[in-house]
Amino acid sequence: MAEVIVYRKRGFVSLLMLMLAIALCFGGYALTHLNQYGALTGDWFVVPAAFGGIALVVWLVIVWRLPYADPLLLPCVVALNGIGLAMIHRLDLATDPPMKSAELQLMWVAISAALMCLLVVFLRDHRRLQRYTYVWFVAGLVLLLMPLLPVVGSENHGARIWIRIGQFSFQPAEIAKIILSIAFAAYLTEKRDVLALAGHRFLGIDFPRARDLGPILIMWGASLLVLVFQKDLGTTLLFFGLFVMMIYVATERPSWALLGFLMLIGMGVLGYTLFDHVKVRFGSWLDPFANYDQNLQVINAQFGFAWGGLFGTGWGLGRPYLTPLAKNDFISAAIGEELGLFGLFAVIMIFALIVARVMRAALAAREPFGKLLAAGLAFVFALQVFVIIGGVTRLLPLTGLTTPFVSQGGSSLVANYLLLGLMVTITHQGRRPHVDVSPDEYVSLAGDATQSMSAVAPRGAVSSATRSRPQDDVNEALGPRPDPADFEAPTELVGRDGQGAPRPAAGMAGPGAAGVGAAGASVARPPEAGAEAPTEVVGVAGPNRDPGADAPTEVVGGAGAARPRPSAWADYDGDDGEATQALDPVDIPRKDEEDPR
Repeated sequence: MAEVIVYRKRGFVSLLMLMLAIALCFGGYALTHLNQYGALTGDWFVVPAAFGGIALVVWLVIVWRLPYADPLLLPCVVALNGIGLAMIHRLDLATDPPMKSAELQLMWVAISAALMCLLVVFLRDHRRLQRYTYVWFVAGLVLLLMPLLPVVGSENHGARIWIRIGQFSFQPAEIAKIILSIAFAAYLTEKRDVLALAGHRFLGIDFPRARDLGPILIMWGASLLVLVFQKDLGTTLLFFGLFVMMIYVATERPSWALLGFLMLIGMGVLGYTLFDHVKVRFGSWLDPFANYDQNLQVINAQFGFAWGGLFGTGWGLGRPYLTPLAKNDFISAAIGEELGLFGLFAVIMIFALIVARVMRAALAAREPFGKLLAAGLAFVFALQVFVIIGGVTRLLPLTGLTTPFVSQGGSSLVANYLLLGLMVTITHQGRRPHVDVSPDEYVSLAGDATQSMSAVAPRGAVSSATRSRPQDDVNEALGPRPDPADFEAPTELVGRDGQGAPRPAAGMAGPGAAGVGAAGASVARPPEAGAEAPTEVVGVAGPNRDPGADAPTEVVGGAGAARPRPSAWADYDGDDGEATQALDPVDIPRKDEEDPR
């Protein structure tokens, strides 16, 4: 039997890691209050305790429904979310009176965790999502382009990436990244063989055929629309990069990655040439001190990193609130200032650990859709972290993306917790026991000797001396004879003479005719012109048959030659009044006689 690798459930290990992650949130709150007020004042523990309770409920649901899920994914996410919650609370204390952003973020954590639990309970198997490829495509593109609508679309900080309904605002691109990841995985699972076909070879690289460039051109056009009208460089980079990566993973051809990289550079050059907001982003990246007022956000983040150094100023001892939007886009700058470069690197390592565990699940997946979906989710998660932290640290031009699980924002939390639900579902399917049966365990009859046998055997011809042969047993087990109504042969009712002999039908005289009588019925078949067709006259048991008469015989002959032989189905008692016909579709001569043909 084939070897089967069985993973342990590791629920207890996951619980211990989860408690450590919750302790990080408690520690951030406690140190902030101690450094700000010199004592643990008021109800500082309420938010961390509620957050820990939510995390334990999610853990229980995962252990119940997905016991083989990766044990480190949930603790890593809780650690990131707890650090972000503590940092948001620290920034709330910088205002007078203190704001309640951390409590609002906790509410969104509860909503996001509830939605994730529903996904885990009702999905369980990610392969169900593959059925609706084009529905996912349409839904993802609608969500991606929804902020362009004149009624619900809203512009904030120069980017039109929000939809606003009353007091409620939402960033649909966060949900679109998950939906399009599912759509890309389902589409490329079906079309990867076509997209992998080689076209022209140039500089040692096989480029795809022109007819196969449709999908990447469509995504390039959609990304260009986002860049032009939504003025969001980060969303453009995220979705186009996601598609290029997934098509490269599906086809294993570097030409797709090279084409995507060239098209991405062309999109950046086009945006920089035509649109002023892209020039501002590039200017703040390459030379922020050229315009201090315009690039104040980036410059303050750089000062915060310099002030924090390697080990940071400590929780509550820095001044990260001087950086605009420190709770949202620049929360990594606040972490870098108060926890230092080592603290920021620790947070990045937690992100990297999540990506590594999901990529490991992609390698362990047993079907292509799961592999592509896990790889796509891991890549879109890693690309978002890289783009936003790279923009804050001036490694890349600044974008409007959020730091997953850390930044303040309801839409980001909901989308990333749903992303976590898909991740744990895929890891559960990859880690749970599967019995792979070896082909050697099946019994194959391909090499055994076989024997041909006639489809219809003359039952009356089977004697007791030959009944021990296996072929006779099979012939005897055949069902009733076919209905003559299924055969297009002209029939004519004829009578019998006084001796009970069959009489040819009128108009069918001659040595080449074949007549079959059965209780007042006969079937006549004209012979083919010029052929020496055998003539057969068969009598079949019926109500007028003498019980003591011999078995009916068929007379078979060519040009005047005939010999008697027991007729097929001779011992069958047909229904009264029905026309019957003797059939012998496979006429195989016995060993002791010659073939008359």
